[in-house]
Amino acid sequence: MQAISGKILIVDDDPIQRRLLQEAVVKFGYRFKTAENGAEAVRIMTGPEASEIDLIILDMVMPELDGLGVLQRLRGDRIATPVIVQTAHGGIDTVVSVMNAGAQDFAVKPVAPERLNVSIRNLLKTSALEDEITRFRKQASGTLTFADIITHSPAMERVINLGKRAAASNIPILIEGESGVGKEMIASAIQGSSDRKSKPLVTVNCGAIPENLVESILFGHEKGAFTGAVDKHVGKFQEAHGGTLFLDEVGELPQEVQVKLLRAIQEGEIDPIGARRPVKVDFRLISATNRRLIDQVKDGAFREDLYYRLNVFPIWIPPLRDRREDIPALTRHFLARFAAEERKPQVAGVTSETFDMLQAYHWPGNIRQLENAVFRAVVLCDGAQLTVHDFPQVAVAVDQPAAVSPTPAPADLPGNGEANAPAAVSSPPVTAKPHDSAAHPAPRSGFEQAAPFGFMRNLDPEGHVRKIADIEEELIRAAINHYSGRMTEVAKRLGIGRSTLYRKLKEYGLEEGGEENAA
Repeated sequence: MQAISGKILIVDDDPIQRRLLQEAVVKFGYRFKTAENGAEAVRIMTGPEASEIDLIILDMVMPELDGLGVLQRLRGDRIATPVIVQTAHGGIDTVVSVMNAGAQDFAVKPVAPERLNVSIRNLLKTSALEDEITRFRKQASGTLTFADIITHSPAMERVINLGKRAAASNIPILIEGESGVGKEMIASAIQGSSDRKSKPLVTVNCGAIPENLVESILFGHEKGAFTGAVDKHVGKFQEAHGGTLFLDEVGELPQEVQVKLLRAIQEGEIDPIGARRPVKVDFRLISATNRRLIDQVKDGAFREDLYYRLNVFPIWIPPLRDRREDIPALTRHFLARFAAEERKPQVAGVTSETFDMLQAYHWPGNIRQLENAVFRAVVLCDGAQLTVHDFPQVAVAVDQPAAVSPTPAPADLPGNGEANAPAAVSSPPVTAKPHDSAAHPAPRSGFEQAAPFGFMRNLDPEGHVRKIADIEEELIRAAINHYSGRMTEVAKRLGIGRSTLYRKLKEYGLEEGGEENAA
């Protein structure tokens, strides 16, 4: 699979220069588009193709509309795509004029390929970091829009089109998709594109709240309503008054709370615990789940009447493995952020081989897993670019596709598909050389070596099949670690109830292994 990297617009009236630049950017691992003059460049950058362009290499001297004119037109239209200006005349006045017009870099022809490559990498990284900072600020202020979402995927374009339509009304929205696909980002974009933008966006992770506190946190309570209620508490519904309430993992709500939620949606009012009269609330409701609510309705775990109230406008977000064309852009944005946070400015790019590998992996944890993988890679990286060796866990999975490939989800079950590596895969035995067997006994069955990420041993160091209890304990430990101590998620992924999970934690002495409210 050919990696899809950044796309560069080459603007030059000289066909030989265009050809040389094309060959250079392809060698660097980027895609390209060409324009023969300034007018064509402006047409591209003000049309639908502009969203695909990450950087412009612009010739200074061209007939009719020159490079300076192109820069002035682009910046006048608030198009902030980074620009490298090239010219055969490198006078100080020329440099000052183009930099004042909005160019990010300047090079005198003929520019050395190494110099051009460094400039491209640094500008793409800086642009990505600026976009990340802008996105964080907009999300915090409730002004994030769909234009701020990173995607080149037709599947995600359909999601964005649905989201834009939903944002134009106050219709209840249900966002479905696997963990880590970006449900909260879509909810933020809906809020920021609606008439409630800049109003509160209150997010509640329903799966992370202890059952005995759910009602109080959502609906609030009066002072003295129950033992320990020493002060009045305003619930999340009242916090979201005038804005949007985002209920993440809504399927985790207890049945008794589902009844109160249904009334809040139908009547536009809530009953805080201990209150004498209902409280009117004005909120836009967006719900999200990583499981199919209709299946929970069939199992009796979720109220059918509430399901139909929530599922008025469903939006399903495809997993990352179904939109692999987004992986390079997402990787570059995460790289820019973590390189800045970790104070490693020298890490400015990703090799094409690494992009190939990342796009070959199936990403069961979706964008959240990719984000953490890039974070780890930046910490490991000692060079100027992230390489395959900086993603050892992904490399192991890609090298052994038969062992780690996901089980395909049925076409009619969009919420399914988070498959992981098999539970038990044993490694081949390691045989010691005869001459060192006495002084250094050979490890039997290779169990002195650590198992690859995502694998469990099915044989013990003596070569016998391990006990079920030992495997179960190891699996629970791995699940707690993998889901950062979120016990509701751990129980769900293990396919057991939370009471059963806590009983097993006690049996295995793992009671301190996780906390319900862990991030």
